[in-house]
Parts: sequence; structure tokens; C-alpha cells
Amino acid sequence: MTARVISEHEDTETHHGRGELWQEEATEMARRRTNKTGWIDQLPSKRWRARFAGPDGVRRAAPATFDTKMDAEAWLQRQARLVAAGTWQAETTHAGTFAAYAEDWLRERPLKPRTRAHYRRLLDKYLLPEYGSMPLDAITVAKVRAWHRGLDLAPTVKAHTYSLLRAILQTAWQDDLIESNPCRVRGASSAKRATTTTLPTPTQIAALADAMPSDKYRVAVLVASWCGLRFGELTEVRRKDLVVEDSVPVGIDVRRAVVRVDGEPIVQTPKSSAGIRRVGIPPHVREPLVAYLATLPDDPEALLFPASRTGAHIAPGSLYRVFYRARAAVGLPTLRWHDLRHFAATTAAQTGATLAEIQGFAGHSTTHAAMRYQHAAQDANARIAERMAGIAGA
Repeated sequence: MTARVISEHEDTETHHGRGELWQEEATEMARRRTNKTGWIDQLPSKRWRARFAGPDGVRRAAPATFDTKMDAEAWLQRQARLVAAGTWQAETTHAGTFAAYAEDWLRERPLKPRTRAHYRRLLDKYLLPEYGSMPLDAITVAKVRAWHRGLDLAPTVKAHTYSLLRAILQTAWQDDLIESNPCRVRGASSAKRATTTTLPTPTQIAALADAMPSDKYRVAVLVASWCGLRFGELTEVRRKDLVVEDSVPVGIDVRRAVVRVDGEPIVQTPKSSAGIRRVGIPPHVREPLVAYLATLPDDPEALLFPASRTGAHIAPGSLYRVFYRARAAVGLPTLRWHDLRHFAATTAAQTGATLAEIQGFAGHSTTHAAMRYQHAAQDANARIAERMAGIAGA
């Protein structure tokens, strides 16, 4: 029996829901400070926003936010002096350029290194060349639609690029720099896979593991397939992370993950706080794991799956090379390494695990992803029922 991968859309939404935005706006109102020449308030980012009503009666925000309240007041005083001198022009308080705001946005975000580097590349390659010199309030719905329509990128990269633009402009809207967010392309923040992969059966997982060229890779396949660890979590597991009972590892404490930024490995916490978890090791995986552990140094800091030559973190390319040969040998040419994690979560759902249990097992921060695996299990159960009816001659 096989189960279809139903996670064909990668959720890349990075904005707040409307309800949360209203709540933030209410919070901002509570923090608001009124200046004789305009309005000053502190944003959730702890930066200060200044707004000024010109002689034309239109309230406009400063082209950027400020580090301190004093800086915001100084900007308001400059606007007042320009009005008094008769030299004030509406253009002087229009929203600043996208490039200036995007740089502030990226700098202020508490991002993990890999995410920051990813956003940096998307900005430099795809967003700044298109929007960098444009004032924020000159980016229109029509402009975004035309740009997105002509964006010739891989689906996931295209979705990530659009999502980043949307997130930046959403914050600009919260900062009162634009009247509304012009990113309104339905479904543009998700990417559909070009191919659909059929998840392997338990028998095929066993064959895949046996096709790997060494015990290290064989056990890595088994742990990834039955414990559901992400690649970065798996390659950072150390002896000290194993939960041992009577000399047998029965679980893994997932506390860290390794990511690569510009080719350099960086150890950090898992993808989200939900990723910090304890995962049980199924009994049929324990025996090969015990035998493999006997070949490793008896050091709590020893990596379970190190690079062969250096003993450091294994590079994705090194693992994928042997994985690709093994998957071809067992007739699974489109299987991705990440699909082993899908197999684990879907199998957990087939055991009757609840939504909360699947969420905890896989380390998901929301129930959305866990629900996909439950649906996959329900589909499999429906197929089983149909086959039973066929056997009964119904």
C-alpha cells in the first residue's frame, strides 16, 4: 500500500491575519504620543513613527521610522519650520524608497542566520532591481501583478520572493507609510510541486536502507524514515541526545539543528520552538542503531552521522549522492530525502495518532501541516475499505 504525498503546496505566508493587525493597531493607539506639530507613536518593533498634517490638511508619515522618540520629534520640528518658511512641499513627506525601507525591515527582524541570508539573496536578486528606487506609495496593485506574472523563477523561489515583498509592504502599511498592501495575487505565496511523489511502503524503506553503501547511511535512512527528523536535525544528533534505557536507545531529544549559510554550517535551535521535542525510536530501528553506535567514539559530543573524512557535519551533497544512487536502485527515482519525513508523519497518522500527537511528533508549530498527514491516512483507509469490499465480492 502506498500513500500519496499531499503536501504539494509549501506554505510561505509571512504576514499577520487581519484580526492580529487590528489588535496591534489598538496596542499602538494605547502607546500613542501627541506632539504639538504632529503625532508620534511607538510601534511593536520599538521604533518610533512620526506623522505630520501639512497645510493641505493631509496627514503623512515620515519616510522612515526612528530609533528614538527624540529623532521623531526632530523630524516633526523640521516639517513645522518648512511650513513657517513657506518652503514645505508635500513631496518631502511622501513615503521613502522601497530599498531604504526594506533594509530597515530586514535589519530589525529577529531572524535566524539562514533565513536572513535567504531574504538577503531574494532582496538583492529579485526585489531591489525591480522596486529599489521606487517610493513605497508608488508600488501599485497593477505593478505587483504585472511583475509577478513576468517573474520567471522556480515555483518555490517565486513564492518566497512574492511572500517577502508582501511581508515588507504589510509592515509598511502597519507603519502608515502606505494606504494598503498592493500584494493581492491570490495563491502567490504558495508553490505547487512540479511532480507528485508516491511515498514508499515500509518494505521499500527497508530496501532503500539496505541499498545505502554503509551502516552510517543505512541507519540514517531508518532514523529519518521512522523518527521524522528534518535533515538539519538528523545531521546534528549527537550521542548525548539519545534517550537510553537498559543500554538501548529508545528516543532522541531534538534540541538543535544545523543549517548552512553560504556553505558554512551553523548550529542553532530547530525551525521553531515546536521543533524542540523528544521523538521515540521504534523497536525495529533500535537493533541496527545499537550495532552502528558500537562503531562510533564513546563521546557524548560525537555526531551520529558525521562526514567521513573530517568528522564534522555531513554536507547535504555528500548524503544526496549516495541517496540518489540507492533510490534509483530500488525503483524510487523521484523520492526526495524530505519525503522520508513525510513517510514518518503519514505512518504516524495511519496508526491512529491524533492531530496533536502528529504535530508533536513532527515538530510542527501549527496544526495545518499535521492535518495533511491525517488526510493522507484517511485516503489510505478509504482505499483499504474499497479493496476489502472487492475481496468480499460486494
